[in-house]
Amino acid sequence: MSPELIGVLGTVAVIVLFFLKIPIGISLIIVGLLGTTLIRDWSVAFAQLGRTPFDTSSDYSLSVIPMFILMGMVLSYTGMGQDLYRAVDRWIGHFRGGLAMATIGSSAIFSSISGSLNATTATVAKIALPEMEKYRYKPGISTGSVAAGGTLGILIPPSVILILYGILTMEPIGELLISGIIPGILQILFFIITIAILVRRDPFIAPPRERKASLSERFYALNKTWPFIGLFLVSIGGIYLGVFTPTEAAGVGAFGALAFALLSRKIDWQKLKGSFNEAVRLTAFILLIVIGANLFGQFLAISRIPVQLTSYVGNLELNPYIILVLILAVLFILGCFIESLALMVITLPIVYPIITELGFDGLWFGVIMIMVVNIGALTPPLGISVYVIKGVAPDVPLNTIFRGVVPMIIAMIACVVVLIIFPQLVTILPDLMN
Repeated sequence: MSPELIGVLGTVAVIVLFFLKIPIGISLIIVGLLGTTLIRDWSVAFAQLGRTPFDTSSDYSLSVIPMFILMGMVLSYTGMGQDLYRAVDRWIGHFRGGLAMATIGSSAIFSSISGSLNATTATVAKIALPEMEKYRYKPGISTGSVAAGGTLGILIPPSVILILYGILTMEPIGELLISGIIPGILQILFFIITIAILVRRDPFIAPPRERKASLSERFYALNKTWPFIGLFLVSIGGIYLGVFTPTEAAGVGAFGALAFALLSRKIDWQKLKGSFNEAVRLTAFILLIVIGANLFGQFLAISRIPVQLTSYVGNLELNPYIILVLILAVLFILGCFIESLALMVITLPIVYPIITELGFDGLWFGVIMIMVVNIGALTPPLGISVYVIKGVAPDVPLNTIFRGVVPMIIAMIACVVVLIIFPQLVTILPDLMN
């Protein structure tokens, strides 16, 4: 068999292993090892298997991941999600559809610290769904807003998946994290506008709340959110101003989260152990994926698939934007079946060289790609966010939740279109850093 055919079969094999529920990192390592053996021989494959894990694990840039994860886990275990939701609710909850909008806002702030889709969705769902049920919100809009808000976790910094994109493509991590800020804010606005349109079309899906919080109540509730806001400004603001490297910012953020949790006595010894345990487990999971992605990338490189595809696409007499839309369409379809992290590590070795050859900015494409594959968290049959909500609210039918997220999916697609038309919205803040 030719190296190219082995490369294609290897890519298909990885996808099959994913569907068989084999862990992502293990699947990539197995295929990378066997594929390299078929193209070269066992000695080369085992030499790479012995060298790559150490080279990957000793990469200094990877140290940013456990620190940001620890920061998010510690704050999650403090139970501050309730305070955060109450604060946003006090400011906008009295509007028609305001509780759904508050859900989006609190999810955005919480996800900026946790960086996790599942953690954000589960935490906000436990808080927001009972509140919206209390005020007679229809299940579709309540679950739809929670699911949509949870997806902001992999876009707003510190986003672990943006960090991973930077590691896999060698794009600067600090600039990648900053590049997600404006798209994240824009996505929040699109979600809120969508809720406003839905409520205007059918006022009965989100009845207004009679009582409006006083100004003193609003500022009192806002006062409880300062740890979230403060840590975000210190860590991400420090990166933007050049005070910290991403790794230093992550360390400062993790230390700040620990200091606040201990001094405020919002966390006990068992919760502290739980946060460290979760941080270690998630870090190990991601590190195994990075090792597998490097081995799989080396296999694809010797199969010459990325080079052949880049050359082929470069010779096509098509507008680069047509090729971009086709790539994004494929990613969107695959995202309905494959988890976003897995999809990214499979496709980046093939897609990234093509994108840069077409003249697109790699940093800009990282944000666009993550937003596109992120839609898969809301679409069947994968729909991770939907199933997380189903676990929190078992009485709500699954088809009701999926119907509720349809307008949010349209909002996400509209936001991607805007960012394609106006790429400066992604690159302006990173450019100002330089």
